[in-house]
Amino acid sequence: MTSPFDKARQEHRDHLGGTLVKKLEEKGFHAVYVPTKEEALQEVLKIIPEGASVGVPGSVTIREIGAMEKLADRGCEVVHHWNPSLSSEERLFTLQKELLADFFLTSSNAITLDGTLVNIDGNGNRVSGMAWGKNVLVFVIGLNKVTNTLDDAIARTRNQATPPNVLRLNLQTPCAKTGVCSDCNSPDRACKALLVLERATGGRTSHVILVGEDLGF
Repeated sequence: MTSPFDKARQEHRDHLGGTLVKKLEEKGFHAVYVPTKEEALQEVLKIIPEGASVGVPGSVTIREIGAMEKLADRGCEVVHHWNPSLSSEERLFTLQKELLADFFLTSSNAITLDGTLVNIDGNGNRVSGMAWGKNVLVFVIGLNKVTNTLDDAIARTRNQATPPNVLRLNLQTPCAKTGVCSDCNSPDRACKALLVLERATGGRTSHVILVGEDLGF
């Protein structure tokens, strides 16, 4: 059911997306804004050619836009460790293989109004692939992840991104019960490595596709 106020909401998202694209381009990213997840998928397919290998770490957003299936249909080797049938050794091998693929396709836990990307990780594989690599880095980020400041972005990673992720993974942490971060020392703690990307890192091409919808956690 549409609301009479949807037009204003969409116009605001479009303006915000355009503003962020300019900030990201100033920081060395190849950035684009699209209103919908369907258009975001098309942008992904423009960047990643048929037959390429694509590493996909633990990203809900990438799965929500349908990228996994569409890339596989185009003959891409989609490498991801979200397969419960993998043994411990196979999972470790797959985590490493994700980092070595032609493309590293992921999202971000938060993005500030000045174009800084902030991510938190438990194993460290996802932030490792964002920080350095010889492959092409592609982010797909819903505008629900926009924050004002770096402090706000860090708070978002802990209080909005992590609690639903630990529920998804059935981890036994305090935030799974309270919904807020307590900076715990639980063995299942899912936030151990924090990465702040102030600029696109050197030696590779980095894309950001901003989407005017709520995606991921």
